Amino acid sequence: MLTIYNTLSKTKDVFTPLEGNTVRMYVCGMTVYDFCHIGHGRVMVAFDVIARWLRHSGYALTYVRNVTDIDDKIIRRAQENGESFEALTERMIAAMHEDEARLSVLRPDIEPRATGHIDGMHRMIQTLIDNGYAYAPGNGDVYYRIGRFAGYGKLSRKKIEDLRIGARVEVDEAKEDPLDFVLWKGVKPGEPSWTSPWGEGRPGWHIECSVMSTCCLGETFDIHGGGPDLVFPHHENEIAQSEAATGKPYASVWMHAGAVRMDGEKMSKSLGNFFTIREVLEKYHPEVVRYLLVSSHYRSPINYSEDSLKEAKAALDRFYNALKGLPAAAPAGGESFVERFTAAMNDDFNSPEACAVLFELAREVNRLREQDLEAAAALGARLRALAEVLGVLQLEPEAFLQAGAANRVDATQVDALIQARLQARADKNWAESDRIRDQLSALGVVLEDGKGGTTWRLAD
Repeated sequence: MLTIYNTLSKTKDVFTPLEGNTVRMYVCGMTVYDFCHIGHGRVMVAFDVIARWLRHSGYALTYVRNVTDIDDKIIRRAQENGESFEALTERMIAAMHEDEARLSVLRPDIEPRATGHIDGMHRMIQTLIDNGYAYAPGNGDVYYRIGRFAGYGKLSRKKIEDLRIGARVEVDEAKEDPLDFVLWKGVKPGEPSWTSPWGEGRPGWHIECSVMSTCCLGETFDIHGGGPDLVFPHHENEIAQSEAATGKPYASVWMHAGAVRMDGEKMSKSLGNFFTIREVLEKYHPEVVRYLLVSSHYRSPINYSEDSLKEAKAALDRFYNALKGLPAAAPAGGESFVERFTAAMNDDFNSPEACAVLFELAREVNRLREQDLEAAAALGARLRALAEVLGVLQLEPEAFLQAGAANRVDATQVDALIQARLQARADKNWAESDRIRDQLSALGVVLEDGKGGTTWRLAD
């Protein structure tokens, strides 16, 4: 029985889809003005694991993750680059897809772009105006009237009275209340714009997700997710807009991934303390980065450091060494491990506990290897099958353990030296065998002799 922590209720509850076995999930995606950083990667991977487990559990999932392809940052960056905002966003979307593919993140079922839903935004904004929840002061802007929505603050637990403290209205601002937020922005010189009932302009950020989510999934859907910094104001404003427009509950369950931190501070582009995904992947294997992200609970903050990445690499080395040299087999055995893995994942997608079960399973594979190779192979296949839910351990062991070898050693030379050592051992020339082992060790190559022969990997 799957339980999920709901940011809205602040409790962990049994998950019951709104309609039978069908699950509809919307996750706020990237604002594509720059390359994705590792914090974005955390959100990508977290909801990829959630989607994988829902499907593994038999749910019929529709997963929507949007792309924000028009906003202030995009316009500013395009102007700085001397290019159109369309050219910038196309490049960044392509880069995002490359990054997520390298991290083994499966593509969402639907990936709507904000600029493809302008007409829907016009319709929702007009409905909000008609219902008294929004107003157009005549300057080209349209604002949401937050004082009109009785449930404002129910997700973030913020009170309107507290938010008003310190808020102020600029002299030329047309807001009725300093907390009112923009739904439609009147055009400014040199900015892209669309024709609307209120004049030329472009959408505000919050209205984009309300329209894309309800267009793709309906007025009420099962799960809404995103990064930790979106609870307020973005998701709070989404609720206010959507429920005021439809008169129905918006999303049943709200899920938020934890932040990635460096030296105790949240990693973000605004703070300038971030690494892009591709910068990290220049130094570390993609599966090492993914394992770092799945080995912590999706709601917990992750401390990014060289040490944490080295620990992730060491963990994967242990797994792949357990799988190395096993013959092909169908998954079999290990039912108690499957039960415990399932229980962990059904407990709010508890991936670190699931990883702990996988480690015990790997130890059992190693124990069986010397007694019953066929049984070890079947259990190793079980290990791979469970790990697929987390998006790891799907490579050939040697491919992972020797990854990066081309940049450090000549694989042909290594293989030739291994063959020479095997011949020396066959001739019982132990001195020559030891000399070759020492030569390989000096190259950073670790040899491992087993029943299936001699394999090698790079030293850490």
